[in-house]
This record gives sequence, structure tokens and C-alpha cells, in this order.
Amino acid sequence: MNEGEEDMAAIPPLFRCPISLDLLRDPVTLCTGQTYDRSSIEKWLGAGNTTCPVTMQKLHDPSIVPNHTLRHLINDWLRHVAMFDDHDVLLKMMDLDDGISALKLNLESPSNSLEQKVEALRKVVVLSDDLPLHNSALIQLDFFRLVLDLIFRVPEEMISISFAEQALICALKLLPFSDLESINDILANQESSRLFVALFEQGSFVMKKSLCCLLEAIASSPETRELCAVLGKSGRLLRQLITLINITTDDDSHHQVSAAAIKAISALSSLEPNREAMVKQGLTDSLITCILANAQKCNKTSLAPMAMRGMELVLASESAKEAVVNHPSGVNAIVKMVFRVSDHQGSDEAVNSLMIICRDSLDGREAAICAGVLTQLLLLLQSQCCGRTKTRARMLLKLLRSMWADDPKHAV
Repeated sequence: MNEGEEDMAAIPPLFRCPISLDLLRDPVTLCTGQTYDRSSIEKWLGAGNTTCPVTMQKLHDPSIVPNHTLRHLINDWLRHVAMFDDHDVLLKMMDLDDGISALKLNLESPSNSLEQKVEALRKVVVLSDDLPLHNSALIQLDFFRLVLDLIFRVPEEMISISFAEQALICALKLLPFSDLESINDILANQESSRLFVALFEQGSFVMKKSLCCLLEAIASSPETRELCAVLGKSGRLLRQLITLINITTDDDSHHQVSAAAIKAISALSSLEPNREAMVKQGLTDSLITCILANAQKCNKTSLAPMAMRGMELVLASESAKEAVVNHPSGVNAIVKMVFRVSDHQGSDEAVNSLMIICRDSLDGREAAICAGVLTQLLLLLQSQCCGRTKTRARMLLKLLRSMWADDPKHAV
């Protein structure tokens, strides 16, 4: 057995991804209860699969949820391995660990130039590609907290955009293996929160994407719920996020920024005050524009299904429902997502969104009927969409029929 096989054999089965069989780097759980590495399951779902790879059950809910408990268990195991591993293995790692310690000193030293620190960060990014099985000294020495300190605990007038950009890339590499309490500690104070917003306003698209990913992590974790609420009160931040949804260019990097912004907004929508604040900043208008612009793009990278998921979440707000109904194309945009010829991404969210709107709004029902929702629902019921979506489609048809049966003008 070679060295790589010995490393693999030592990994507890619970800590392996069922798809890649490698150690879980960023464990996430599906609605079936099965846990996978985020990159592996995203590739599986991105290829058009609609089932759980292990159970082969149809996914009634395609969302993935971070498994923080398992991540902490893996980190504890890695620390244990680092402390009690075979002596010869530790000797082989010693040179590398010394190099990592030197990198930390380089980043911490006030006498080193900005260029030297940026170069050190680039090396950390490369080393972090082999986490967590190798180079675990990056975790042991808490590089995540160190990098966040370097970004957010400096005076705003001294911040270097190029340095912050590289540091954020580094932080996101380390994020899946780090304690989110570090984010709480560092961003809790007013100055750091202000700097977070300033970087959003001044940074490149690469930085904006990184900040969106960090914001999604903050908003998705119970450990940082209070921080999520604090950031949700920043009108400047919310305006920046909402603006990113509709970048009028076909450039792939800009597309990625828009996707990251929608994911961050969806995560922030878990808190009611955040939803209301985003609606006031024009979120529903931006989501409607995004859906209309991308509804007919049935490729795997279409933003429409993501925007539709974000719309479903924000419709928990009464002001969002009112904004959609009052928008000239609001209900029409959602109806367009009910049935798409090549796939059914976004269909379930669209049907549920229409249920939310039509249940309480006569104008919403009128707009849905006029937009052709009945035909779309009948086509959806004849398609190969999942059972939950079909059940919701039948419920919506029943709702519309019962409410319009007495009106000959709208007889179904």
C-alpha cells in the first residue's frame, strides 16, 4: 500500500464523501439526510441529476444545508491526528509545518511590505488546496482568524484593495474548516462592519463575489445569526447586493458574481427584518428583471432558477407580495417559470410562489390567469417533474378553479 492509500485508509468512513470517497472538505446535507462534499454534490446536481446519489430518491427539495456538526467533528479528528500521528509521518511534515509557521510570521510582521504579504497569501491559497488531509497546520495555527484580522481590523484609510482581494480568496479557502465564531468576534464591532460595506463598494468584481460568499456563510449559520441581523440593517450593503443581481454583460466572471449575490440574498432572507429591508431597497424589482431576462435560457448556468428560489423566500414578506402583484410584470415573470421545456429548475418554487400570492390576492389571481398559468400548470402535470411539484400544481389549479368557478368570465 502506497503512502496515498495509507492516508485514505486512515480516514473514518463517516468522514468520506460518498461520491469522491475523499475526506469531506465542506460537508453539506440533502433533504434525504445524506451528507456529501459540497463540490461533489454541486457537480452532480449541476449535471442535471434530480436524485440523491446514495438513496436514488427524487429530491423534493434541491437545497443543500451546511453540516456544521460534522465539520467540527472532522476538525477535532484532524487535531487529534496531528497530535498523535505516527512519529515518522510527523517528521516528514515538520519541514512543511515550519514553512507554514514562517508564512504566519510573515503576515503578522509589521515590518514586511505589502507585496511580501500578498505573496505569502498566494502561497497560503495554494497550500489550502490540500486541506484538510494535508497542510492541516493552516487550521492548527488559525490562519482563518489571522486573515480576517488583516482584512477587517485595519483603519479604512489604510486598506489595500489588492491585498484585501487576495486575503478574501484565502479566507474562503479556509472557511469550511474554521470556526465561524472568528467572524463574529471580528465583524461584531461597528468599524469592521463599516469596512465590510466599504470593500463591497470599492472592490473589484472578484472581491464582490468573495464578499457575497462570506455573507452567505454568515447568514447560513446559527453561530452568526446576530451578525446576519446586524449586516441586514445596512442599507448601503443591501443596495450593493441587489445591484449585483442584474449585471448587463455576458462575461462569465460577472455571471458568477450575480449568482453569488443571489445566494447571499437568499441566505439573508432567513430573517424577517432582512426580508423587509431588502424589499424596501428594491429587491423584488431586481429579481423580476433577472427572471424575465433569464427564463428562456435553459442552460445549467441560468440565473432564473436561483432568482426564483430567492423570490420564493422573500415572498414570506407581506410587502414583497404586494410589490410583486403591483409590478407590471411581477406575476407574469413567475408564471414563465412554472414550465420550462428543457428542465424543471425553478418550477417548484414558481408554483409555490403563485400559491402564496393567489391565496390572498384577487389581483394576483387575475394576473396569473391572464398570464396563462392554467396552460403552464397543465403542461407541468404532464411532464417528468418531481411528485412534490405536481402535488403543488394540482393544489394551485384547485385553488384557482374554486375561486373563479362562480365568475363566468373566468370559468376554467
